Amino acid sequence: MRIASFNVQRMRLRSTDGGERLDGAREGDWRPGGEGETPALDRMDRVLTARVLAELDADVVALQEVFDQATLDHFHDNFLLAENLRPWPHRICLPGNDGRGFDVALMSREAPRDIRSHAELTCGELGLEPQPGHGPDERIFRRDCLVATVGGITLYVCHFKAPYPDAERSWFLRRREAQAVRMLVERYSAGEDNPLWLVLGDLNEPDGGEGDEEAIAPLTDPTFSVDLLGRLKGEERWSFRDPGSGAYSHPDAMLASPALAARYATAKPFYLRCGLERDIARYEGRHLPGVGEHRPHASDHAVLAIDLHDD
Repeated sequence: MRIASFNVQRMRLRSTDGGERLDGAREGDWRPGGEGETPALDRMDRVLTARVLAELDADVVALQEVFDQATLDHFHDNFLLAENLRPWPHRICLPGNDGRGFDVALMSREAPRDIRSHAELTCGELGLEPQPGHGPDERIFRRDCLVATVGGITLYVCHFKAPYPDAERSWFLRRREAQAVRMLVERYSAGEDNPLWLVLGDLNEPDGGEGDEEAIAPLTDPTFSVDLLGRLKGEERWSFRDPGSGAYSHPDAMLASPALAARYATAKPFYLRCGLERDIARYEGRHLPGVGEHRPHASDHAVLAIDLHDD
């Protein structure tokens, strides 16, 4: 089974006088007739997003920054299937807490079991500290923690708070999300012998300096999980280049249960970067036809994937 995670950068379905179309892989909102309106580039972005996923052909794909179920279905039916792919008949994008509406999603060729959203989970329910000025009813996840079991592996699909604009507040919120995911994993796997689970998605942890404590430390604690990216060399571990600072980082994560890591002891994650813009100097590999210096591109993130095959 091939499992992948992909932040598709603000994919949203829009209804216009000319029909329906997807926003491209870009920041900023769309204004009819305004500066943000780039329909030709937008469509090519999403063709490239689909072609990256076509080249990968993963059995299960965790997605971040999908606006809603209608967006996911439109992308699948009008872009992915145009690449002559086997379909992903099981597609999930449930409402989350992002005020702009960009949520986590899951596509699978095998029917998922035990699907759970945690968008409404509150601090009071888990005994976690709310922000100053907020009460116990404050919701924990900035988007959601979508849980589903596919092929015997329970997936925790996440997209944590970005490390800006207020770094201290963002660290607090990301730490609390990490604590909550760990508590959910421990709750759902309680009583199981050698549970198989995988936390994956965009955890938005910047690559810090020496001595800096990561906000997601409760999840990366080696007594709890195995960071599968640790199986790659340090210089290989990057999926994102910050457009402002130019810094490279690996916010996209795969954290496995010890049992899953032991069962697939030789499995190594890998990146597919062929949809990234050409002006990313660190990447010297092949680009898909049509990728531009900046746009069009598939996303500002590379795809992270892993093959888990039983002998």
